Amino acid sequence: MPAISPNTKILLDGGDPNETLRVKSLLGFLDGQTTNPTYVSKNPEVQRRIASGHKLSWEEQKQEYKDIVSKISPLVGSAGVSIEVFADFDTSAEQMLAQGQEMFAWIPNAYIKYPCIREGLRAAKMSIERNLRVNMTLCFSQSQAAAVYAATKGSREPVYVSPFVGRLDDRGDAGMQVVRNIKKMFEPGDGHVHVLAASLRSTDHLLYSFALGVELATAPAKVMEQWAASKFRLPDESFRYVPLDKNHNPLRPIPHKELDLNAPWESFDLKHELTDKGIKRFVEDYKSTLAPAA
Repeated sequence: MPAISPNTKILLDGGDPNETLRVKSLLGFLDGQTTNPTYVSKNPEVQRRIASGHKLSWEEQKQEYKDIVSKISPLVGSAGVSIEVFADFDTSAEQMLAQGQEMFAWIPNAYIKYPCIREGLRAAKMSIERNLRVNMTLCFSQSQAAAVYAATKGSREPVYVSPFVGRLDDRGDAGMQVVRNIKKMFEPGDGHVHVLAASLRSTDHLLYSFALGVELATAPAKVMEQWAASKFRLPDESFRYVPLDKNHNPLRPIPHKELDLNAPWESFDLKHELTDKGIKRFVEDYKSTLAPAA
């Protein structure tokens, strides 16, 4: 366990309660967990059922998801468990909200994940009016984060926005600079949106998240194990984050934008190709567990 814990809350990114227990034992604590359809489809119990020749009905898949997060829920702390609704490009905000209300009742520390698209923002706005805790996922731009801020004003609970770092890095962009830009943009705000650095691929990503002072950071077990192996290193005056790709080539910088957080949320540009790709992938992973419709 770290001698001095970072101010950033630590979440595990995964969908296996046994892994959650192992990582919590390794760290000595765990503030929360983020889940998604990909992790549910790869859950060992779900994979065993599929390997036995039994694909799931929609209701069975939903029950599996509920069982998974119900086991994770008591293992984590105040950052809660983020549960993602099923959403493709035809899913309405009302349909997302209906799922979100059902999922919110599964466990006492649920955060409902909606995608950073127009209907997801509408669902988030309706959710906070009903006192649901919200995590806006698949965020890849400062403009999307600004829309989240504007759409969720008045929330009684902290709203999470999850900028995805690794997928930006994968295409040559400096993903951590989006996190930095969002934090800077939110500085004069009212504090109701918390930045959850997501899709972290390395301990450098994790340490830079600490250095930036993000409220939360989520990473897979592999990164947590690497952090533990470093004896829970924390960034000090000598720490420098240099955005490089896997071949140690510089990543493209992402400049900060001056955006008005008081503008209507609909006025911000929500379009991002990685958000679209992420939705398509999650839909495919959801459907990979499902039996053909009768």
